[in-house]
Amino acid sequence: MSTPHSQEQLDALRRIDSCTLANAIETFRVRLRNEGFASGSLRCLFPEFQPMVGYAVTVKIRGASPPVTGASTYLEDTAWWDYILSVPAPRVIVVQDVSSARGRGALLGEVHVSILRALGCIGAVTDGAVRDVEAVQELGFQFFAAALSVSHSYVHIVETGQPVQIDGLTINSGDLLHGDLHGLQSIPDEIVTELPEVAAKITARERRLIALAQKPDVSIEQLRAAVKPERIS
Repeated sequence: MSTPHSQEQLDALRRIDSCTLANAIETFRVRLRNEGFASGSLRCLFPEFQPMVGYAVTVKIRGASPPVTGASTYLEDTAWWDYILSVPAPRVIVVQDVSSARGRGALLGEVHVSILRALGCIGAVTDGAVRDVEAVQELGFQFFAAALSVSHSYVHIVETGQPVQIDGLTINSGDLLHGDLHGLQSIPDEIVTELPEVAAKITARERRLIALAQKPDVSIEQLRAAVKPERIS
């Protein structure tokens, strides 16, 4: 689990777009460049929202078929709310759908999102489905999902607090997550405080390069010199 960071530090991360943040993380070489982010099948449903930054609350669900013990749904089980509160706020619900037909039913819609907001959650991530999209958007709650569904079907939670796999990204309980219209990624805990400064340097360098490239008389030699690697961090 990540060490809880100050509101100021989280706000600084929220001001960074996901692509720039990924570039900044790469400079520290704390993980491979093809790790730490979700692949293209996960979609940000509300791209107009500011970047989502919060700590992961991990759960696994099933719901394509009736449970062996009967047709119960997640609405009958509130025990997992205690686990939610054990993770620092702001919280992001991360749902891996391990059903035989993933996305057949949705765990999260307007009613449960309203409850989750009361429990300090700001968004949800799932490789399955969500529903009540317009109502959830009005609540200001972010959704990252692979599908939509009209029904909650027989969805029920089968595990909480364990690592989950979401679209190629391994997420542990308490991991710090960042997501916007470009996608979702985890933030290595040990570099959180340094990332805003590095991201600002990267942005400044890119602005200079773009401005140079837009000059009508720019030469290929100038462009080659401008793209030479430089130490950022």
